[in-house]
Amino acid sequence: MTGGHTAIMSVSKVTISIDESLLKRVDRLVRSRVFPNRSHVIQQAIEEKIARIDSTRLARECAKLHPAEEQALADEGLAGEVAQWPEY
Repeated sequence: MTGGHTAIMSVSKVTISIDESLLKRVDRLVRSRVFPNRSHVIQQAIEEKIARIDSTRLARECAKLHPAEEQALADEGLAGEVAQWPEY
């Protein structure tokens, strides 16, 4: 999705079960012309949720790293390669 518009793509129809009160909220968004239809509301919500999950995944993975150990590994790797680097 770019600029609030979904690019041309193939689509698949799916059937979902959704809480009635949530569906009423979706319908209000459609009636107030925030979205053209239910499908667009649900598709955008799913895209935004997946994007948030993807962006926080990197932070979670980085939090697992131990900075001192990573630095030691980097220093060890660089020490062996320094002699091979060309002079500038």
